[in-house]
Amino acid sequence: MAGTTLLDIKGVETYYGNIRALNGVDVTVKEGEIVALIGANGAGKSTLMMTIFGAPRARTGTITFAGTDITQLPTHEIARMRIAQSPEGRRIFPRMTVMENLQMGASLDNLKHYDEDVEKVFTLFPRLKERIAQRGGTLSGGEQQMLSIGRALMARPKLLLLDEPSLGLAPLIVKQIFDAIRELNRTQGLTVFLVEQNAFGALKLATRGYVMVNGNVTMSGTGKELLANPEVRAAYLEGGHH
Repeated sequence: MAGTTLLDIKGVETYYGNIRALNGVDVTVKEGEIVALIGANGAGKSTLMMTIFGAPRARTGTITFAGTDITQLPTHEIARMRIAQSPEGRRIFPRMTVMENLQMGASLDNLKHYDEDVEKVFTLFPRLKERIAQRGGTLSGGEQQMLSIGRALMARPKLLLLDEPSLGLAPLIVKQIFDAIRELNRTQGLTVFLVEQNAFGALKLATRGYVMVNGNVTMSGTGKELLANPEVRAAYLEGGHH
């Protein structure tokens, strides 16, 4: 089924009060792809992620997931549609243990797969298994990011939304996170939509990418095309590969 459009964002405008944050954005994510959205801080990348979940809501345009228009659906109904999100700032439950955090991610109708799903998360992130009884708040930043992604995976998503997964992490940990995303995509065919300031890492990982500037998508192409594009290189890739 690869090649079927899973997420289709058309002409989306989002406002904060009277300030327009997204300006007619078009983005498509097909089944089995890793799609990266890159851009400077404040370009509107996280706003697009949150708009997919209906908070804030798109004022104009449509968001379609697996053939269903979700533009006006309540956030909790969107979450039930097997879209999982690892939000910016890794919002885990700090007082709960690693295991309890993963339990919170499991969807109630998938509990028969619960043990298998936990095992998959621990295979992907062995570090979490070592920390199984530790409280989320006592983990390192990298471990919290792994837990945030692991918790999202417990819902058995068709689409995983990752908002700035590498933010504030050491390069070695970033590599582990990106390797895990690649592995999920390769072995489970998981579709991933990734928002990243780390343009180099994201575009190396991605099937396709989009560049966002001031709430507008200004460029799109395959990961390779964007990596090679002089404008992209000048704006996002010069000064070292973070």
